[in-house]
Amino acid sequence: MNLNQELERALGQAQRIELQTDAGSQVWHVWNEAADNPLVLLHGGSGSWNHWVRNVLPLSQTRAVWALDTPGLGDSALPQGAEDADDLAHPLALGLQALFQGKAVDVVGFSFGGLMSGFLAAQQPALIQRMVLVGVPGLGLSNNIPNMRGFKVGMTSEERMAVHRNNLLAIMIHDEDNITPDLLAMQEHNVLRDRLRRRRIARSDVLLALQKDWRCPVSGIWGEQDALYQGSLHLLPDLLSACDLQQFHVIQNAGHWVQFEAAHTFNETLLQCLPLA
Repeated sequence: MNLNQELERALGQAQRIELQTDAGSQVWHVWNEAADNPLVLLHGGSGSWNHWVRNVLPLSQTRAVWALDTPGLGDSALPQGAEDADDLAHPLALGLQALFQGKAVDVVGFSFGGLMSGFLAAQQPALIQRMVLVGVPGLGLSNNIPNMRGFKVGMTSEERMAVHRNNLLAIMIHDEDNITPDLLAMQEHNVLRDRLRRRRIARSDVLLALQKDWRCPVSGIWGEQDALYQGSLHLLPDLLSACDLQQFHVIQNAGHWVQFEAAHTFNETLLQCLPLA
């Protein structure tokens, strides 16, 4: 099954919800809505719900899975004045309160989505039951990625695809064989809808201070070959020692986008972190 078929299959089993909040409209996709113990998935920067395309259906076998298009990304509106992850905790809280009426839910944050969940856990701890951080920056260790390339006005489609390939290899994907034409097209679709271009917080150590205010159990899942943490993954459990760190997993032969590149292992590991009562 190619990636386009995976996307079509996931969308075909999803309910698309456009939620109106005081911070603008939010688009959510939900699978198995009637199940207990909802699981909220927050994607990475310049992405959308489809960062979880290989996870939503397996996870929805036992959970109600809710995947948000982050405000300012995907199909969700950009909140007025929002520039970075710290501006999105309030809009995210509005969405969770509207959907779950204040009930605490499990939240999984990948990369930029993990930054969002870290701010939310500090500002609105009652909304998060358990939190799983996946390849998050903001811990003071994220390497600069020197090989990232930008886009120029007037580039041809082929030139843009070359930039996407370069950038996916630089930061997201470990095994080049995983970069298919379908993936490049998905990346282009996501990047063109990114209206939230600031990434100053990702290069900071903001989560080190925020974690003291987290009240929920926390787990971590990282790819062994995460480009942001080459040579420093072993330091992360100690850096997260101020929170209630329950589990920390490193998945072999996977890069930053671990839930895409090693989906089966990731799904099993995530469910191990979030066992049902």
